Order: sequence, then structure tokens, then C-alpha cells
Amino acid sequence: MDDAVTRPSTGAESPHQYRLRTEPDYRAKDIALRQLAVKPRTRAELEQALSRKEVEPDVAARVLDKLEAAGLINDAEFADSWVRQRHAYSGLGSRALKYELRRKGVADEVITEAVSDVDAEAEEERAIELVRKKMRSMRGLDSTTQIRRLVGMLARKGYAEGMAYRVVRSELKAADEDTEPLG
Repeated sequence: MDDAVTRPSTGAESPHQYRLRTEPDYRAKDIALRQLAVKPRTRAELEQALSRKEVEPDVAARVLDKLEAAGLINDAEFADSWVRQRHAYSGLGSRALKYELRRKGVADEVITEAVSDVDAEAEEERAIELVRKKMRSMRGLDSTTQIRRLVGMLARKGYAEGMAYRVVRSELKAADEDTEPLG
């Protein structure tokens, strides 16, 4: 089977002008670049996309190596950006961030470096913000239910159990002090 497909030439065009790129490397590169045009992706995500499109593993590795050398694939930059955005906008804790990056195929040492940017103080501040926001919709519930729901919310977002309980109890106590009549 011929790898290059050409249209009939009218004589005026160069012989390669209408050449369709069906060669394996060009096809793999096209798939990878289309994936990257939508959003940044890890090398592992691109490998999976190429595998789904039945690109041979050696072709995929060769193309991804070239894209990595060109700076279009960088798992460390991806992980740093992912951690910043998911922590700031989704309020995820370090456990959840590590889990998500692992699912995306990022190496453990890269994950550790990226998540180290979220220090314990910043994580606790974000947990406090989340608890305060959620508490607004929980007025009228008993304290046991509030604690259970708030700690559960923080746990689902990847916050450590000890921190979650400490933050929830502190915020509930502060809210109780604010609502007590002065007398």
C-alpha cells in the first residue's frame, strides 16, 4: 500500500502541492497537535489519544519525543498550571490534586514538585473559604449535621481529615459567637 496519496496534477502545481499526508508520522503529529490545540495535555494523555487512533507505539513515541523537544509537551509545566488552577478555582486539596495528576499520567516526582507549591497555610486558607461559603446554605441545621456535611465536602476535595475537622469546628465556633446576643 502506498503511503502517499496524490491528486492528479494539472501541470501548473508543484508535484507535492496536493499530497495528502497519510504517512504515519504526519498522521500522529496531526492527531497530537489537534489534541493540544483544544487544551494542554500530558504526554500520557497524548499517548492514549494516539493509541485510540491506532497509531503504532513506535511512531507515537517518535512524534511525542519531537513535540517534547519543541516544548509543546511539558508535564512539569502542565502539573504546575493544573495545581494552581484547580486549587484556586475548584478549591482542591493536595490529596485530590495528586490523584488527578496521577490519573493524567504525570510522574510521581513531577507531582510532588508541583503540589509542593501549595503550602499548608494556603491549603488551610482555601479550606476556610470553602467552609464559610458552604455554611451560608446550612443555616437551621443542627451542628452535628453541619460538621458531617462540611467535613465530607472538604474530604471530597482532598483535604486531610485532621485539617478538615479543625477548620470546620473553628468556623462553626466563630459563627456561633457572631450570632449570640450581646448581653
